Amino acid sequence: AGSLSGVRPVTLTMVRRTPFERLYKSLTHQYHYLGYTTPVGEHLEYLAFSKGRPIACIGWSSAPRHIGCRDRYLGWNQKERVANLHKIVSNTRFLILPWVAVPHLASHLLGLMAKRIGSDWEAVYHHTIVWLETFVDPERGFTGTCYRAANWHRVGLTTGRGKNDQTHKPNRSLKHVFGYPLHKDFRKALYGVL
Repeated sequence: AGSLSGVRPVTLTMVRRTPFERLYKSLTHQYHYLGYTTPVGEHLEYLAFSKGRPIACIGWSSAPRHIGCRDRYLGWNQKERVANLHKIVSNTRFLILPWVAVPHLASHLLGLMAKRIGSDWEAVYHHTIVWLETFVDPERGFTGTCYRAANWHRVGLTTGRGKNDQTHKPNRSLKHVFGYPLHKDFRKALYGVL
């Protein structure tokens, strides 16, 4: 517990294929409300450390193929989405460990990630990313405050239907979709113009 200045500097350690990977999985499994699941597709996972102690877990993976409000916000048609979806990554896990109580830490971590994730992704997967996104579940009492504080944009609400939905009716909670551009001209970059 304490102030943000008291935990700085915070370091982000990419854990994939390192000895820290087991710690990340264990902490996420034990303390994140969704637990740990092995990501499908491209993904990177991080531990945040302060003074050598883990304080947060942050996971990223390939974006879901179709999120209506995101696609409308970006101005994509189906062809453009298919051609450029690999330029978007989703923040699938964001966990500040339960014994850590530091105001403004969450938005600070998001800022650190925004500066780092692009170069890490390119180093591992050999392509650039342009847009970060996440899903915030209001039914669990989450409002996206830390994303707003880190200058993420709320772009809409999901339909509540999963990728295997056959009924075309909501079968899960509606979630707020937030996005963050890594590029000043992100729309041009997402269309492959840059």
